[in-house]
Amino acid sequence: MEIIDSHCHIDRVDLDAFGGSIESMLKHASELSVKKFLCVCIDLEHFDQVHDLALAHSNIYSSVGVHPTETNCKDPTTEELLEYATSDRIIAIGETGLDYFHVKEDQAGWQRDRFRRHIKASNISGKPLIIHTREAKSDTIKILSEEKAESAVMHCFSEDWETAKAALDLGYYISFSGILTFKSAQSLRDVAKKIPAERLLVETDSPYLTPVPNRGRPNSPAYTYYVAEKLAEIRNTSISEIAKVTTDNFNRLFFS
Repeated sequence: MEIIDSHCHIDRVDLDAFGGSIESMLKHASELSVKKFLCVCIDLEHFDQVHDLALAHSNIYSSVGVHPTETNCKDPTTEELLEYATSDRIIAIGETGLDYFHVKEDQAGWQRDRFRRHIKASNISGKPLIIHTREAKSDTIKILSEEKAESAVMHCFSEDWETAKAALDLGYYISFSGILTFKSAQSLRDVAKKIPAERLLVETDSPYLTPVPNRGRPNSPAYTYYVAEKLAEIRNTSISEIAKVTTDNFNRLFFS
């Protein structure tokens, strides 16, 4: 069985909690059948740190992008994103999107402009977008539609069925994180049950959002196992089936 963590921040994981090294953390993940990883970039200042992980480990891939809440950083042009994306270890653009929790809608014009530049880079490069959206679901879908974003995953999905359906209608994938395991997330579990199997991905977003049964402890990509386990329970299937489906989906999205 192989499980892929489709969204993590390995460069930010507390390695001391997982043996003290990247190698020990990856070994722990492998013991839980988590064998490949997409380490996601959130600013260009740390791009080399993220990319170097992918260059050093054949089972780690990376992305290039600037997170919508990052302000004290370089704001990339489409051309700069495309230049960074030339490496074959870069398989995605992002994470990008909109976040009206941290920046109010009427003050977020710069976020929308940044988002559009990332979409253009994705369409030109052919590398899928990794979408972050928080309290901005309508504008997120609107801009993706206006810019005709060709390929994307809605990462760490925590919205309603209406938003999921809009993303699915645009041809995108839906990725679930440890939030699925939270006691308060029944409405999200109801959404997860309805997503077509061929559009599902799993992730940790580690070091954030540690799933049950490890809530309150550091998170790592190893715990994608528990996300897949919960998704299997929700959908009344086996974890091996979720592992197969989400691995096939990951490979189709990022490598086909």
